[in-house]
Amino acid sequence: MKKKALLLSLSSVVLLSLAACGPADSSSDSSVATESVTSQDGGFEGQTLVVWEDIDKSVGIEEAIAEFESEYGVTVEVTEKAYGGQLEDLRLDGPAGTGPDVFTIPGDQVGTAVVEGLLKEMTVEEDILDVYTDVALESQMVDGKLYGLPKVVETTILYYNKELVSEAEVPTTVEGWYELSKTATKDGQYGLLALWDQIYYAQSVIGGYDGYIFAKDADGKYDTTDIGLNTDGAIEAAAYIQKWYEEGLFPSGMIGEQAINVLDSLFSEGKAAAVISGPWNLEPFSSAGIDYGILPLPELPNGNPMSAFVGVKSYNVSSYSKNSELAELFIEFITNEENSLRRYQTTKEVPAVKSLAEGDALADDPAAQAVAQQSLHSELTPNVPEMNEVWSPADAALQTIATGKATPKEALDQAAETIENQIEANHGGQ
Repeated sequence: MKKKALLLSLSSVVLLSLAACGPADSSSDSSVATESVTSQDGGFEGQTLVVWEDIDKSVGIEEAIAEFESEYGVTVEVTEKAYGGQLEDLRLDGPAGTGPDVFTIPGDQVGTAVVEGLLKEMTVEEDILDVYTDVALESQMVDGKLYGLPKVVETTILYYNKELVSEAEVPTTVEGWYELSKTATKDGQYGLLALWDQIYYAQSVIGGYDGYIFAKDADGKYDTTDIGLNTDGAIEAAAYIQKWYEEGLFPSGMIGEQAINVLDSLFSEGKAAAVISGPWNLEPFSSAGIDYGILPLPELPNGNPMSAFVGVKSYNVSSYSKNSELAELFIEFITNEENSLRRYQTTKEVPAVKSLAEGDALADDPAAQAVAQQSLHSELTPNVPEMNEVWSPADAALQTIATGKATPKEALDQAAETIENQIEANHGGQ
């Protein structure tokens, strides 16, 4: 899977997606979206709505779909596809007339999809918009226009092995984990492991040192000409990251494409005291027999909390849909408070619904509570097309830092220059 600064008020705490996140599905299985036949009285009887849902997640909306079909006299056909690859499939299936009316994508793909003309703008009443947490809803906004409604949010958290570190001894700071790791790292065992050779994870450190991807103006719009990956703070953060690699606290093979497999395997085998990972590992780590605890990310050496990216999954209307009015009604229905809670209870993917975030519905869920705290110090993954130019250069820079092939300043200066050039070439500097 391709990994992909906003401080949240307590009233808009975002909760974590607690389910698996995987690579794009190459399946071309799809259904034909039928033409709208709205009756004169404004009904939708007889229409068929085609919905693309995430892999293994349609079970979470079965009851809601049945109710929607009964209420409107329509048929909803659901096809499961990995959500990370649905936009790519739509590029082909939409023009061919075999795409969906409703589909689900990561929030950081929304800007690109809008530029490509793949999403239909939505018109939603203010009282419905008030249902969702602010940061999740922001992921669906481009130039002040709404292009979807959020269904799930996620961020990274800390997993620790209770057999290797007791709850009373769990460090609350990164430096505490550093000291523990120096003692624990021997004979194939490790302390804290993190994928800091990738910007998706390294942002937890860089953001805590006031580094950033793109600056924001007073209106909250990204200024993609202001790249903050090589600020003094970002360089200081990268130097701290480099220390962990130089001192052998991370295994040498945990760099690059295979890094995530190494991290997952070591924790699943009981060979790492703790890892920084995402909600997709809740079930796999449990299935591996690991008795783990979950916490928000620890405090950095400068006294700031670790940052993180907030990822959002959304439901969106395809611009090729011939049933767009019905599609909008479906999205509003499927993401309302009642159906969002039912979906969570089945899939353990937590919705960005204010009442659920502030109420007791998720109070017994340790992961959700950890994310509620972590979200206070996290930022939305930029949803602008220019973000596509960030991932590879930033990862390359961090990997040269991890391997000691360049100083943090040299690597990050080069990354910022490359990103700037690619934005200019591919987006006209806009």
